[in-house]
Amino acid sequence: MAYEKVLAINSGSLSFKYKLFSFPDEKVIASGMADRVGMENAVFKIKLSNGREYIKNMPIHDQEEAVKLLIEDLKKFHVVEDLREITGIGHRIVNGGEIFKESVRVGDKELQEIFDLGELAPLHNIPEANGIKAFMNIVPNVPQVAVFDTSYHQTLDPIHYLYSIPYEYYEDYGIRKYGAHGISISYVAPRAAKMLKKNPNLVNLIVCHLGSGASVTAVKRGKSYDTSMGISPLTGVTMGTRSGDFDPSALQRLMHKTGMNIDEAIDVLNYKSGLLGISGVSSDMRDLIESKDKRAKLARKIFINRVVRYVGAYAAELGRIDAVVFTAGVGEHDPGIRAGIMSSLRYLGLEPDFKANRTDGEKFISKPKSRVKAIIVPTNEELMIAREVVRVVQ
Repeated sequence: MAYEKVLAINSGSLSFKYKLFSFPDEKVIASGMADRVGMENAVFKIKLSNGREYIKNMPIHDQEEAVKLLIEDLKKFHVVEDLREITGIGHRIVNGGEIFKESVRVGDKELQEIFDLGELAPLHNIPEANGIKAFMNIVPNVPQVAVFDTSYHQTLDPIHYLYSIPYEYYEDYGIRKYGAHGISISYVAPRAAKMLKKNPNLVNLIVCHLGSGASVTAVKRGKSYDTSMGISPLTGVTMGTRSGDFDPSALQRLMHKTGMNIDEAIDVLNYKSGLLGISGVSSDMRDLIESKDKRAKLARKIFINRVVRYVGAYAAELGRIDAVVFTAGVGEHDPGIRAGIMSSLRYLGLEPDFKANRTDGEKFISKPKSRVKAIIVPTNEELMIAREVVRVVQ
C-alpha cells in the first residue's frame, strides 16, 4: 500500500507546532515545534517515530526560516526523501468569519482573505496566515489547506450567534458570535459518543475545552448548538490571560480612569487579565496549584465558577445531557479543576468518581450509575487538520 504524508501545522505569533502523519494508517511519523521565532534564544525540536528527539538552540529570525529548518530536518532524518511525498499541509485558522464555511485549499486570494479576517482574531489569524505564507514560499508545489475552528460552529442558529445590538451591525460588519476550538471539539465529541456507545448524531454533550484559552460548547445531536466564545476568543469563561465576559461599561470606565485607548485596553483584557490578572502570580494553572497565595487560590475558584455557569446555562437549553467532557491542557491534566466543576454539577445527576479523577487519560470520571457522565477525552487537533487535508486535496 502506498502511504501519503500529511503535515499539520498550528501556528502562533512566536511559534508553530507540527505533526507529520502517514495515511491511511494515521500514524505520527514526526512531530515537534519551533518556539520563540524572531528571538535570539529560539528553539527547534523534532521527534521521530522511534522516540528520538533532536533540539536546536539558535536564532530563528522569522517563520520562513523556521519552515526551512523543518524541511531540512525532515530530509536529514529521512522522514521525507522527496517533498512530493507530502500530499498537503494543513493549517489551523481560528476565524473564517462568514467567508469560509469549511476547509479550503489556499491560493493568493484565500490567503489575503485570511489576513483580512485578522480583525476578528488579531492574536491568531495574522500569525496563522503568516505561517501559510511561509510554507507557500518555501514549498510552493505542496497544496496548502486552511482548516477553520469556526467551521464547526456553522450550525449555530441566529438565536445563539446574534448579539442584542442593532441588526445592521451584523449585516454590514459581520458582528456576531463565531466561536472557537471547533477543530478540537470535532475530534472530542465523536470520541465521547463512542465511549458512551451512543450514535454521534444523537448525543448531547457539554464540552469543556480548558486550556490557556478556554471555552464551553453545547453539542446537541452531535452538532454545535451554542458556545461561550464570541466574535473573538476573548469572551466567555475566565482564561489564562484573557478576561472572559466583561461589561463594556467597565471597559469604558477603565479607559477614562487610566487614559488608555481602546487598543491598549483590549490588550489588557487579552494579555494581562484572567488567571494572571486575578492572581498576580501566573497564567499557568500549574503555578497556581503550587502557590500558597490567596489570590492564586481565588483565581482557580473563579475559573471553576465561570465554567460551571456556562455548563448550567447549556444544561438548561439542552434539556438532556449525556455527558460533560473535559479536554485540553487544564481539562486533561488538572484533577482539582475537574473535581471543583463536577462537585457543582451534582444537581444534574452527575456523580463524580473522585478516585478515577486523580489520574489523567481517556476515561470516565463519574460513577457507573451516574445519570450524566463525566469523561476525559484528550484532544487531537492535528489529526483532525490532517484528515481535512486529505479530504480537500483528494
